[in-house]
Amino acid sequence: MRVCFPTEGNGGIDGKVGEHFGRVPTYTIVDSDTEDVEVIPNESSHKGGRGLPADLLAQEGVEIMVCSGLGRKAINLFEDHGIDVYVGAGGQVKEALEEWKSDELLSASESDACERHEFRGSHDHDHHHG
Repeated sequence: MRVCFPTEGNGGIDGKVGEHFGRVPTYTIVDSDTEDVEVIPNESSHKGGRGLPADLLAQEGVEIMVCSGLGRKAINLFEDHGIDVYVGAGGQVKEALEEWKSDELLSASESDACERHEFRGSHDHDHHHG
């Protein structure tokens, strides 16, 4: 599987997972079978380029997107391209990859309970309702 992480630079597997998906300078793509790592620049419209990150990454053959959080609209764009989104990742790419491999991350399509927060820095996900 080709797994993509929004990243803060060219650190590859040791790079830091970026907080703001659309505004990161790079995307790091890891092949979970071969461990190949590829870093591509974010040339989407957020950065003065063209198109949306989902289009860019679909062209790269990405199947999974792992990030700290993403709004519903962006998630839908990825899902339209057949890319599954996982949220809740942080730290280095290699740590986030391990979390994804061990099923510790939430699939965005299952995280509707959290959607009201839009994941914008609200880390108070207690959800003790009643």
